[in-house]
Amino acid sequence: MTSSLAVALPDPIETVSAAPPRRPPKLLFLVTEDWYFCSHRLALARAARDAGYEVVVATRVRAHGERIREEGLRLRPIGWRRRGGGPLGAVRAIFEIARIYRAERPDLVHHVALKAVIFGGLARRLAFLRRRDAPGSINAVMGLGSGFSGRRLGARLRRPALRLVLGLLGGERGGRVIVQNPDDAHALAGFGVARERIALIRGSGVDLARFRPLAEPEGEGVAVGLVARMLRDKGVLDAAAAVRRLRERGLSITLLLAGPPDPDNAGSLDAAALEALAREPGIEWLGPVEDVREVWRRAAVAVLPTTYGEGLPKALIEAAACARPVVATDVAGCREIVVAGETGILVPPHDIEALAAALAALARDPAGRRRMGEAGRALVERCFAEGIVVRQTLALYQAVLREPR
Repeated sequence: MTSSLAVALPDPIETVSAAPPRRPPKLLFLVTEDWYFCSHRLALARAARDAGYEVVVATRVRAHGERIREEGLRLRPIGWRRRGGGPLGAVRAIFEIARIYRAERPDLVHHVALKAVIFGGLARRLAFLRRRDAPGSINAVMGLGSGFSGRRLGARLRRPALRLVLGLLGGERGGRVIVQNPDDAHALAGFGVARERIALIRGSGVDLARFRPLAEPEGEGVAVGLVARMLRDKGVLDAAAAVRRLRERGLSITLLLAGPPDPDNAGSLDAAALEALAREPGIEWLGPVEDVREVWRRAAVAVLPTTYGEGLPKALIEAAACARPVVATDVAGCREIVVAGETGILVPPHDIEALAAALAALARDPAGRRRMGEAGRALVERCFAEGIVVRQTLALYQAVLREPR
């Protein structure tokens, strides 16, 4: 039996002209430190890789280079540091980055954090003098930090130059500026960054399957956890002073400090100072913690009395994902995760008595801790899940790649 339907198929060799294969778009991340890339951008890089991008990571390599390579990402080591080096070191770094950009010729560069945004933006201009040859750019400002709100003389002197450079880079075609909170969006618009080029993407995202709600810690007393680099600007000494006052008043409370010193930061506490703190009753310094969930298994409350605006502290999002209420200062970034009275308590910066009162209120109210912890978890699921951040960022990549330059 023959079919009444005849379908004529063209000869694929003789009648169909095959278009040349289109190479995958090349995405290059510029990040100051390999550990920061792994903790804040690795999930995004994986998603980009799986979406068909060729992914290159340019960063200072110390302990995480092999982990980056194991993910199928190409690594370009850079010999820079987040702090120090002076003007000559800055010039060397910009030229080194420009050489990498010329060699790689990426379609898109993603500059992560303020130093990478400034150095990478200048290197991009240097490497591609013809603007039409320049890659699209994503400039992720992970918080304006002490460079704009710090009270030290050096910070005050740097501010005009920082404003000028950010305004110039933010006005370019073929790029976007990512901010993590509305306060930073408003500030950048004031520096001259076009509002239509500012994208609000809240944080780096948290893996909700890994960071699950944890049961209330058992035992006598209450522990509060501060997870951060051990910097004065993060409020480490303020937290210690508040806990010291509460213990003097008879409250059974313990402060867990989790994080390393940061030799590249002038405001870092050194190991000797941290060990001295840990010799005080009620204060423990845990050092670097590989799995931060171990902190939240012990601590019933998260605290971050940072003295300047943050982008959006990932440590607080992880704590809220584990159903921990948060006490933080009322500054940019912290306000995104701490809804006052619902997911935690906000206090003024440098106000140790207000900080002590907030910690005492939660230490004495187990039901309130549970209520705020549940509300914090729900907020993370709605706004800060890793999948949400990845989808928004990949969509931004596509928008920039489509934009003519």
